[in-house]
Amino acid sequence: MLQRFFATALAVFVVLLGGCSAASGLQAYVDSYDGYEFLYPRGWVQVQVKDPVDVVFHDIIETTENVSVVVNPVSSTKSLEELGSPAEVGDRLLRNIIAPSESGRSSALIAATSQKANDKTYYILEYAVTLPGDGTNAQQRHNLSSIAVSRGKVYTLSVSAPEERWPKVEDQFKTIVSSFTVY
Repeated sequence: MLQRFFATALAVFVVLLGGCSAASGLQAYVDSYDGYEFLYPRGWVQVQVKDPVDVVFHDIIETTENVSVVVNPVSSTKSLEELGSPAEVGDRLLRNIIAPSESGRSSALIAATSQKANDKTYYILEYAVTLPGDGTNAQQRHNLSSIAVSRGKVYTLSVSAPEERWPKVEDQFKTIVSSFTVY
């Protein structure tokens, strides 16, 4: 009798602990054709996109919270390191793609780091973006990106949320970015 009680208690404990992991509430997206995968929040919906954006998911309630993957060609002999340091790549991304001068957006690189996983280098960029608008309605956004090079392509996964929501989603978004894998 006591043995059955402990076995049941242990099973309940294991199930409850599973819900406490950083990845709880996330599900996998796998694109075996383009060669990448990542986790994204359950309940988010996929949106139709055009090249070079490969996929976008967004929250059905907080629709401005999203995760996207962009795939662009690069010389097949180029490595991520040959494109520049994390800060150099981050500066180019912000200046040329995120907030080019004619866009009316402004951006600031908060952090730029490098990490290795499965013999691949990933640059992790954190940056703030201000969308156009007058002083009272200009929207502040907080973004994280993971960039990698594989098979002659540059892969960029980005997660984005309004700045005021950032404290609530930061841990989950960091888990999403760290789950990004190219092969």
